Amino acid sequence: MSAPASDCDVLVVGGGPAGSTAAALLARLGRRVVMLEKAHHPRFHIGESLLPANALLFDELGVRDAVERIGMVKRGIEFVSPQHTRPSFLEFGDAWDKSLPYAWQVRRSELDELLFRHAAACGATALEGCKVARVGFDADGVDIDATMQDGTPRRWRARYLLDASGRDTLLAGKLGLKRRNEQHNSAALFGHYRGARRLAGALEGNISIFWFQHGWFWFIPLADGSTSIGAVCWPHYLKSRDKSLPEFFADTIAMSPPLAERLRGATLVDDQVYATGNYSYSSTQACGARYALLGDAYAFVDPVFSSGVYFAMVSAFAAVDLVAAELDDPSRAAVARQRFTGIVEKGPQEFTWFIYRMTNPAMRELFMAPRNPMRVKEALLSLLAGDIHRGTPIWASLRVFKAIYYMTWMQQPRRAWAALRARRRNIRHEGPTKGENVLVDS
Repeated sequence: MSAPASDCDVLVVGGGPAGSTAAALLARLGRRVVMLEKAHHPRFHIGESLLPANALLFDELGVRDAVERIGMVKRGIEFVSPQHTRPSFLEFGDAWDKSLPYAWQVRRSELDELLFRHAAACGATALEGCKVARVGFDADGVDIDATMQDGTPRRWRARYLLDASGRDTLLAGKLGLKRRNEQHNSAALFGHYRGARRLAGALEGNISIFWFQHGWFWFIPLADGSTSIGAVCWPHYLKSRDKSLPEFFADTIAMSPPLAERLRGATLVDDQVYATGNYSYSSTQACGARYALLGDAYAFVDPVFSSGVYFAMVSAFAAVDLVAAELDDPSRAAVARQRFTGIVEKGPQEFTWFIYRMTNPAMRELFMAPRNPMRVKEALLSLLAGDIHRGTPIWASLRVFKAIYYMTWMQQPRRAWAALRARRRNIRHEGPTKGENVLVDS
């Protein structure tokens, strides 16, 4: 006998930043909201580096002070290149709009639980250990079947469904919307270390990016003294592993002497290293009749610019108006869907041009020796800060930056073409042909 169905206005699948933000905002407006999280908080999650534009969203949610207490201030980015003798530093305080000078590094287990509990405090029914098994749509609503961790079945009848299931991509998979990103292909190894050597003084909390021959590393200092270290690389490199993950990760770190020096004497927490592949994907649509995809449930490209939590929260804020149109004024639904789609597409679209070129030596030259003609550096920093939705007039300067990139590319065509060919091989074949070198700037 099936469990009786409970009614709600909006059911949210997933209790990460996207789902919790949407649940809190909708519950504050008086909606009957149910949020289902398959795990129990606190649970491990990667993606610890936030953007300055997140601060504005935390303000609107009313959680900024709480985030300040668990976070470590991040004022900018350090870039370290094997082809350059000195690192490069970019500070958010030098962006076009000087009002967003910092962000935070956070343990995602702490941030996600904070946002989840906040949604419950705002009036959402927030359930943990509840995994969605089936979703069915009809003309009047959505049926959701789920199972509690102890095996108890649960059912809901909702007027609207928000998919914030992250990389599980519940609806994108069910509806056949998910597509592998043909322009990008990456995998990742990551873990936490104690005793890593950080930057000094006010720069201690900055994220560091280290290029190496198979991709790039992140170095994210956390408030509890640990440091998140990850390598984003071509999938064929990860598939070459012939030893344990901790040993393989140690060998990978050794390929970047500056990073290895920062980790000299540091210890891997719990000897635990994580690996993930098939990093980049997108969905062919962001919303439809009675549903919308939020954050990573819609698309994910690459973590190099720490944009994941910001994109997730922006999509959640955008979903509030979409839900209102769908439930309260269906005559606005078509326009609301178009507007929602434009918002959730904008972030990935603006960032991907830079992401696709991060391993090209022409782009590395610009990051390692940043200049500010026609305010291009300020515009770039605003983009990296996530300041892309407020009308800050950065777009003309970013077009100038792209022109400078192409001119730089033409000044070193052999290296640039070699890197481009290597990237295309890795995307297409997930590896080199026999005897080929796949250094990021051959």
